[in-house]
Amino acid sequence: MNLFDTGEVRLHYRVDGPDDGAPVVFANSLGTDMRLWDPILPLLPKGLRIIRFDKRGHGLSTCPPAPYKMGSLISDTEKLMDFLNVKDSVFVGLSIGGMIAQGLATKRLDLIRAMVLSNTAAKIGTPDMWADRIKAVEENGIESLADAIMERWFAADFRETPELELWRNMVVRQPDTGYAGCSAAISGTDFYTPTAALRLPCLGIAGAEDGSTPPDLVRETVDLIPGSKFHIIRKAGHLPCVEHPEEYARVLTDFLKSVGHV
Repeated sequence: MNLFDTGEVRLHYRVDGPDDGAPVVFANSLGTDMRLWDPILPLLPKGLRIIRFDKRGHGLSTCPPAPYKMGSLISDTEKLMDFLNVKDSVFVGLSIGGMIAQGLATKRLDLIRAMVLSNTAAKIGTPDMWADRIKAVEENGIESLADAIMERWFAADFRETPELELWRNMVVRQPDTGYAGCSAAISGTDFYTPTAALRLPCLGIAGAEDGSTPPDLVRETVDLIPGSKFHIIRKAGHLPCVEHPEEYARVLTDFLKSVGHV
């Protein structure tokens, strides 16, 4: 296990693959840690340099006092990539990870040559919605929201499987402060204008039954970027890399090939 000290937070990160491999950076969703990507990694082409990390307040990274700003999450990621000497990566961001991708591409295009915006948007939800969620976490903990989160995250078929408990456990074991802090960061973010100015290869991925970022919302954001591609995964919710890893990995691999990354 590795920790990188940004000066504000210590980030838990992991690098797999050869040092000279084409870099692919993964940023996970609110309420999950880097294990979110475990189902797809064995299905990706060999030889990639795969970088994963737990954002502040999640997983094994440290948890500063809430609230957080999206700029801090972007800066954390930027500093980690500079530390690891990552340039010209394909950046795969899911949910809040996709917001980090949009902000980082706007700030440091030298770090990202192409990006995958998975189950995300330029703006997610409303400040009132996030305020209610933050209040619930502060007063009653993530446990009070866990069942509703599972409803939004997973399609009905997956919710009937024993595996659901693994993901529910992952959510409730994240620090309440980290969940609330990142919720505040999402609440304060609207990237429509900067994302519309981006000019880089982009793939959007959506789950047909996503209750957090519905397909039309994902498509609306991806369509801001000229020449972007869009793929919808049927019978999947907010985490299609978990529910349908084979299809997710195939679509991601095709995109990596299309931008000359493999």
